[in-house]
Amino acid sequence: MLCYHPPARGSGHLRVRTERQRVANSKQQAKRVRTAARQRLENLRYRTQIKTLFRRLQRELDAGEDEQAAATHKRLTALVDRAAAHNAIHRNAAARKKSQAARVMNRQTTSA
Repeated sequence: MLCYHPPARGSGHLRVRTERQRVANSKQQAKRVRTAARQRLENLRYRTQIKTLFRRLQRELDAGEDEQAAATHKRLTALVDRAAAHNAIHRNAAARKKSQAARVMNRQTTSA
């Protein structure tokens, strides 16, 4: 979340702070802030890995590497299922991503 602060005296420009400081009022809230940060990073890892595997799948299919594409597709579907099981992505989003991957696989194998 971006926070715009008034310009410092004499500087003439806006200061932009990209992340707000979270201040916990109790030990439990401090723990929840740490846990949420850890979960946010884990979810980000899932999402970026899914995008990377999808791009790799398309690149391998374009290059005609069918065996590697099949292995990547299997890995991608397993990762999407795991991400949905850990609530990193919604189960409907997981189903949509798996469907997109299957559609890309079928399109390339039927056209080849």
